Amino acid sequence: MPRISETFDPNTVAWRRVTDPACTEYKIDFEYFLLGYDLPTGRLDMLLRYAKGRGHCRRHRHVASTVTLVLEGEQHLRELQPDGSVKAVARKKGDYALAAADALPHHECGGDEGGTILLSMTAPDGILFEYFDENMENPWTLSIAEYVDAWNNGAVYGAAP
Repeated sequence: MPRISETFDPNTVAWRRVTDPACTEYKIDFEYFLLGYDLPTGRLDMLLRYAKGRGHCRRHRHVASTVTLVLEGEQHLRELQPDGSVKAVARKKGDYALAAADALPHHECGGDEGGTILLSMTAPDGILFEYFDENMENPWTLSIAEYVDAWNNGAVYGAAP
């Protein structure tokens, strides 16, 4: 079971930054760090840090079951419900959440001062996320193996095909 880091200290890990100036609806600006993974069991642990000023990550949904722990700042979600409505969720430092596999699509960002979260995901079929374009259409998936390959090659995970 490869372990990349033995610490989650945000001052000592080697963050990888993701931005997307082409997205004009909101500011995609976050950093991530792979803590460890186990390909045979479908487990991946990572840190995600949202930029100050409500930096977002890409439009997505979690295919893997996911544990979320807010380590610093805030995490805000706008979850798209099956009836078309939107459910707002706000989490603060210390908040813990457990989401079953096949979560609903959502927009996700930090608070005004950003935020750092721990994500611990389990995906027996190997698929972590499903991403969407700006219209919440044309989905593509990201597997644990693809994430790890991108990490090992210095690339950014989850980019549109």
